[in-house]
Amino acid sequence: MLDRREFMRRTAAAGLSAALWPLTACERSGVGTREHSGFQPHPPPSGPAREFVRIARPAEVDITPLGMFRRWTYDGSYPGPEIRVREGERLRVRLENRLPDPTTVHWHGVPVPNAMDGVPGVTQDAVEPDGDFIYDFTAAPAGSYLYHSHVGLQLDQGLHGPLVIEETTPHVEYDREATLILDGLLPGPPQPPDLEGGMGRGMMRRRGRGMMEMMDDGKPEYHAFLLNGRAPEDPETIEVGRGKRIRLRIMNPSSSTTFRVAVAGHRMQVTHSDGRPVEPVEVDALEIGMGERYDVVVEAENPGVWSIAASGVGGGPPPARAVLRYADASPGARSDPEIPAGLREGSLLGLSDLRSIERDAASERRPDRTIDLSLRREGMMRGAWTIDGQRWPDADPLRVSPGERVRVRMVNRSPHRHPMHLHGFFFRVGDALKETVVVPGHMGRISFEYTADKPGDWFFHCHHLYHMESGMARVFGYR
Repeated sequence: MLDRREFMRRTAAAGLSAALWPLTACERSGVGTREHSGFQPHPPPSGPAREFVRIARPAEVDITPLGMFRRWTYDGSYPGPEIRVREGERLRVRLENRLPDPTTVHWHGVPVPNAMDGVPGVTQDAVEPDGDFIYDFTAAPAGSYLYHSHVGLQLDQGLHGPLVIEETTPHVEYDREATLILDGLLPGPPQPPDLEGGMGRGMMRRRGRGMMEMMDDGKPEYHAFLLNGRAPEDPETIEVGRGKRIRLRIMNPSSSTTFRVAVAGHRMQVTHSDGRPVEPVEVDALEIGMGERYDVVVEAENPGVWSIAASGVGGGPPPARAVLRYADASPGARSDPEIPAGLREGSLLGLSDLRSIERDAASERRPDRTIDLSLRREGMMRGAWTIDGQRWPDADPLRVSPGERVRVRMVNRSPHRHPMHLHGFFFRVGDALKETVVVPGHMGRISFEYTADKPGDWFFHCHHLYHMESGMARVFGYR
């Protein structure tokens, strides 16, 4: 948790004109800025930079009271340490790979230059063990973002962390803030998707209104749901003063879990979706898909000790938890109730509730091209997940022309929701700007529009990691 005024004071005191570190051997060879065959050249931004180093390495992580777990981490921390900068600053991060396998970093949600996007084989070569790579770009626009590995199943091994780009003038007032990272804990290393036919462990399960849903969508069985890397039995405490407004940056880097989030005894005022500001809307709960982020403001007008909880949509372990404690609460006070009513009832945020406060001329243009895409599985219970019947990496590119306004229409021909993420761009969906949107199951339909104004090959995929690894990905691009 960080007092916003204190953050601004610290960054001003530290000065924003620190000298760049000397060139490494990696930089002298051109890594991070080179023109590789098939990759877009990247002229680095000029001027002083905010500098960070992230070391990807295995570590033993103590998750009380569950025990020690072997995770792949950034700097030995799970989740990875927060990177926090101000909008418009030059951000320069050196990735040092101390893992036994190649890796990259993807700056999830930030429209970085193509060569900085961190997708192996699409925008860069993966960084080999004992290798380095420099990511260098302008931190903009402001918002709540993530950084994570984009290699194989490394995301579900723990390689993710929050990236916060501070706005100069927020469109809503708040006094303090906290970042909430949701995830599922595997008891061991993630297992590659089983693409063989057969019933496997798939089964039918009765849902709330008597609906029957196919269960085997490739999601593994998690040992626990965590919030900020902590088990629900050992929740993090977030303190707030009575009458204050606290901003919660809720982020879901989990690999295969949609969460429903609520705060006991309080409503939430949703102020941002995927980092972009929206007209504030008050709800009791929200659902957040893999890769999505929502910022909410909670008014501290109900003194006591309360749970912030996130349950897995469709079931799973007990809800992840944190504790919202008023500064004047008695030392022995316990959270009441531990499971917020919003996890079961009340108003739920819908996509149609999100109305961007940003307007752009491009959104008024009629689309130059419409691309229709079908999301489905090739096989009843297992098999490849595909986009329009094609499985990544053996899939044709979706080519667009420079400056085109593109409309993408998706229909979901499976019972499972798919959080679809476009790298490098924000798109307009309904009245909101996003870069990850959940397509509902059972013939759910979602359309979005964006302007193809950045050259390069841009990855487009389902952010359910096991769907992506099974083939649900394509590339948009032009040269």
